[in-house]
Amino acid sequence: MDSGVALLTIFVLAVFVGFEVISKVSTTLHTPLMSGANAIHGVILVGAIIITGRAETGVELGLGLVAIVLATLNMVGGFVVTDRMLEMFSGRRRPGQVETEETRR
Repeated sequence: MDSGVALLTIFVLAVFVGFEVISKVSTTLHTPLMSGANAIHGVILVGAIIITGRAETGVELGLGLVAIVLATLNMVGGFVVTDRMLEMFSGRRRPGQVETEETRR
């Protein structure tokens, strides 16, 4: 089997598995799942930096820089979305209300 066809097959199967996993997760588990995905993107970012550091041609360097930028955007965006989702679980504050230990619960 040609390696390109094998890689395409793996990519398509990964898309189907990812879609099925994400669509079956309940809404209460999305935040922990997003946090785990952010950690994985951190690993991807480190890998992209290491690979780009070993680039020998201009094409490799360009692709590595694109990978670093996209991994950074994805990781930062994931943390922003996770932060917004965690704010949804905190209680609403009335105007002028001072935040205490009891109001945080």
